[in-house]
Amino acid sequence: MNRLLLLGVNHATAPLGLRERIAFAPGTIGAAMQSYTRRFPDSELVLLSTCNRVELYTARAVHGHPRIEEMIDFLATHHRLSSADLAPHVYQHSDRAVVEHLFRVSASLDSMVLGETQILGQVRDAYDLARAQNAARSVLHPLFQRAVAVGKQVRSQTSIADGRLSIASVAVDYARRIFERFDDKTVLSVGAGKMGVLVLRHFAALKPKSMIVCSRDAEKASTVAGEFGGTGESMDSLVRQLTVADVVVCSTASTEPILTAAMFDHIVRARRGRPIFIIDIALPRDVEPAVGELNGVYLYNLDDLQQVVAGTQQDRGQAVDAAKLLVDAAVEEYAAWHRTREMGPVIERLYERYHRIAREEVARTVKKLPNIAPAEREHLDALAHRIVNKLLHSPVRMLHRSEGLHTPTAQYLHAMEKLFDLAPPDQSSSNSKDEP
Repeated sequence: MNRLLLLGVNHATAPLGLRERIAFAPGTIGAAMQSYTRRFPDSELVLLSTCNRVELYTARAVHGHPRIEEMIDFLATHHRLSSADLAPHVYQHSDRAVVEHLFRVSASLDSMVLGETQILGQVRDAYDLARAQNAARSVLHPLFQRAVAVGKQVRSQTSIADGRLSIASVAVDYARRIFERFDDKTVLSVGAGKMGVLVLRHFAALKPKSMIVCSRDAEKASTVAGEFGGTGESMDSLVRQLTVADVVVCSTASTEPILTAAMFDHIVRARRGRPIFIIDIALPRDVEPAVGELNGVYLYNLDDLQQVVAGTQQDRGQAVDAAKLLVDAAVEEYAAWHRTREMGPVIERLYERYHRIAREEVARTVKKLPNIAPAEREHLDALAHRIVNKLLHSPVRMLHRSEGLHTPTAQYLHAMEKLFDLAPPDQSSSNSKDEP
């Protein structure tokens, strides 16, 4: 029997400073997963890391490892933190609650921006990586397949993604508070990632005087800038671009700040009092917080935007309610499928074992009754069969009444295997082809 466990940190439980310390840089998740599976070889893992959350989904034997405290230790140690510093900011779920949470995440009901489009792709990418590393197997494989399907269903059958606020739209609203017009403004994107492009697209609608994309990959910078009729530049010219820019969008994958207070002090003097608006949507942050304390610098990060987008759930209550109904139904459907999947083999082994014992006892008795007729032998077989069925009826009924994906079901199944001395199932195949 297996248990599902989830350990997570997100925008609702941890400040930005901690989230950026535990975020996994692109390209490092695979190595982190390998480290996890070496430490807990009998467990499964999907690791989801975005700008607003880090979540470890694991499946392991009922009395196996890791325990929650071991998952906290893994995450803290990997990022060179103490467990004591991390523990107050984590949330944890088990069994059915894991399914409920994951389905809500895929449906963007747990996002900072309700209805945002990126999270479903991020869940899919995390699942694909886990599958490639054989870390998502008989439990997490069907669970994440279903989660992705639920996300698609919510997006196609509700209006949750319609008319939503977004990081990009909120960034533009903030900029409008500072500048009255944009036809004389220069918009600079530091980084050419997906989030940066989304924000640029919103600013492009304001028809600024010019748009510049600055990236370590000059060719990519030119390609992205070309979408908006702008120009691409290399990072070597960053200081010069910051001197002329009015709006700056930072979204690189750097592990250290690329805009520091010491660097910006010179830029502010060169700008001669012209205000500059900076939106830092990178995690870890691209801009030192001290930059926002300089005269004429208006700096906003993800947590600043969160205060605005937090109201989107109330604004779109009907769409959210419809999405929740779909998620709740999907959870029930998955729980029923999982219950049947978990109980079926155990119940089958239970009946097989005790019917076999009954047949052996009948055969032993028949040997002592040499004159028994075939019809009488059939009656004895039928009697033994009925006795076994009646004896097992109550424990099997109790199993069927227990709710799937709750701890009691797993405990009942585990207890039955021990109490009735059931041989463990063949686990030579790690991947289940059954899907809900």
